[in-house]
Amino acid sequence: MTGTLRLYADYRQLHLFDEASAANLEEAWTDTVEHTQFSVVTDAAVVVTMSSADVLVDVEVLDHPPQSDLERYDHVVEGSLDVPSGRLVVMGCSDYAPDAPRFDLTPGSVRVRVSKSNLQAAKDAGEHSDEDGATTERVRLQVWPAAPAQTEVLRQWPAAPDPGCA
Repeated sequence: MTGTLRLYADYRQLHLFDEASAANLEEAWTDTVEHTQFSVVTDAAVVVTMSSADVLVDVEVLDHPPQSDLERYDHVVEGSLDVPSGRLVVMGCSDYAPDAPRFDLTPGSVRVRVSKSNLQAAKDAGEHSDEDGATTERVRLQVWPAAPAQTEVLRQWPAAPDPGCA
């Protein structure tokens, strides 16, 4: 199952959560969230975006871990999320939750891979990044059943400077 969404990333964030979640996403704003651009609070998560603008979001519900294609993206991070209801809600920060898109999953723990692209162009364009496809941020969410594991950055953006270039 897949779907493409155009979501308004108000306050530079997208939310993913179990349909029955009562999580407080303020707890997701840790010291590392700007580095990872993703943070999980049990059954809810925040994806940090480059600006408060519309973002194109591709959602892929899978039965198994996806193949690696890290080189196609600017930033890739994975984390685990509890989805006991089997319904994952994906929305912009200020969207109305009852109307937000839902994706059916196998109830239980899932792994979420967040792959983001066009980040520099979106950051440079700021709040106007969604006015041109060349500057619109893209986010791919791949979700599959998996045992809980730590959040892990697989590809960092911006890339750390080369220590040999001082």
